[in-house]
Amino acid sequence: MMGAVVVAVSVMLAVAGAGAIYRIARGPSILDRVLASDVLLAIVGAALMTDMIVYRNLDYLALLVAISLIGFIGSVTVARFVTDRR
Repeated sequence: MMGAVVVAVSVMLAVAGAGAIYRIARGPSILDRVLASDVLLAIVGAALMTDMIVYRNLDYLALLVAISLIGFIGSVTVARFVTDRR
């Protein structure tokens, strides 16, 4: 049962990651690309959390916190840059 859940979660994360990468490549504006990169970081974080749950360890916790901070700071920086340009 647990194996089927892990496979289903992995497939969903892979499809979501592919969609985010597509939006990064084809996004009509910089805001679309930034939002898609933030979503991609969230997907990577979800994959790390899934791995930590399956193997019952906390090996990637520091990496997860770093990815979250990078995503937040990057999004805020771009939002402030775009607001200043308008």
